[in-house]
Amino acid sequence: MSDSRTTITFARGDGIGPEIMDSTLEVLRAAGARLDYEEIEIGEKQYLAGNTSGIGPEDWKTLQRNRIFLKSPITTPLGSGYKSLNVTVRKSLRLFSNVRPCRAYAPYVSTNFPDIDMVIIRENEEDLYAGIEHQQTDEVVQTLKLVSRPGCEAICRYAMEYARAYGRKKVTCLTKSNIMKHTDGLFQKVFEEIAKEPQYSDIETEHRIIDIGAALVAAHPEDLDVIVTLNLYGDIVSDIAALVAGSVGLAGSANIGFDAAMFEAVHGSAPDIAGKDIANPSGLIHAATKMLVHLDQGDVAEKIRNAWLKTLEDGIHTADIYKESLSKEKVGTKAFTQAVIERLGQKPTVFEPVAFANKGIRIELPEHPPREKKLVGIDVFIDWTDSDRDPDVIGTRLQACNGDGLKLKLITNRGVKVFPEGLKETFCTDHWRCRFILEEGLEKCSHSQISSLMLRVANAGFDFIKTEHLYTFDGERGYSLAQGE
Repeated sequence: MSDSRTTITFARGDGIGPEIMDSTLEVLRAAGARLDYEEIEIGEKQYLAGNTSGIGPEDWKTLQRNRIFLKSPITTPLGSGYKSLNVTVRKSLRLFSNVRPCRAYAPYVSTNFPDIDMVIIRENEEDLYAGIEHQQTDEVVQTLKLVSRPGCEAICRYAMEYARAYGRKKVTCLTKSNIMKHTDGLFQKVFEEIAKEPQYSDIETEHRIIDIGAALVAAHPEDLDVIVTLNLYGDIVSDIAALVAGSVGLAGSANIGFDAAMFEAVHGSAPDIAGKDIANPSGLIHAATKMLVHLDQGDVAEKIRNAWLKTLEDGIHTADIYKESLSKEKVGTKAFTQAVIERLGQKPTVFEPVAFANKGIRIELPEHPPREKKLVGIDVFIDWTDSDRDPDVIGTRLQACNGDGLKLKLITNRGVKVFPEGLKETFCTDHWRCRFILEEGLEKCSHSQISSLMLRVANAGFDFIKTEHLYTFDGERGYSLAQGE
């Protein structure tokens, strides 16, 4: 354990944020955390002052300097134009991993799954949360889902290292790779490559499609240990897990990067109970213990966590978890905080005492030699509504644009092939994907060939709204096939 002191940035936030932050800081100081503190202001006041990301320039500099952020929940004003502070911090500091433990605290917190003890490790920067949206035609909008190999490698390796560090036995990867074969398929492929490395030979690994994976989280969570998944799925599955564990208000999360990290409670700012001394500070206290472990102060984290468990066992409960049959005393925020502080140095007897012997997890990403990239065609997206939207009409007209080594292979509408030989029953919108590929015998094409094709399409009177180049990488197709192709 490190004896050096670390300066962290903290923010009290909005709603109940100031109360639970005060409680957390009291516990940290009483437990002997080797920390110094710099406070910044985030949230509603900053938004209303014109800082659209909820943080001012000077406060952002403080956060960039210290690189460790303990954050209370904030309130984002209603209306458009306000950006997510969490997303801004995650992306700007490259906090690629969101770590959210979900465990039961039965019988003190109601749950149908008293044995649940899983950790959800969610990719934090990419996927649809980095999506780029466009309205392309009057009827069709699109989102581009962005997934990178470095992003997949970082989160999958972190999940395996987490399992090793904390003695976890199994890591389950959740994707929709049966449908999104290139984005989710890449995530699954990278996970399986990393899982085969010899240092992880004692960890059981499996891949499941997100449909059944989410169902397992809801129905059989005790069978799961560590979950690693993409950003959107992780967001959804984390909330399912927190609900079945019965402890949404008790959960804390960590956002971990290569040289920065943010720690926060899972719940919101709850303005309806702000200032009433009834908020449960446990979620932020738990987030702070994760921060201490990350900073190699596991000895202090252990002391706080065991004192909190002892407080729960002793029946000292805030109103959100109070039960007449189990609780001994209903207390407010301040009294609960003092109860935890009084039990520092004690260990629970009903729950197993925790032991944080591990340092924060650090990973390194390998370098990969670039693959040979060849341009072999183009998808041209067209806004077209003429002739009762007959695919044969648009197909015949576009075939006249063939030439210079490129020819029309097919047309799809909403992903389904409609030309040639489409089904008359297929409903067509005004949004057509027209795939031109190299003529047989040619290996690759040039951008000048693509430009010439686009000029022919424009001269034929078509409103093309978007293009996507089709590539192979070391001969492997880098684009998906259409339904029916």
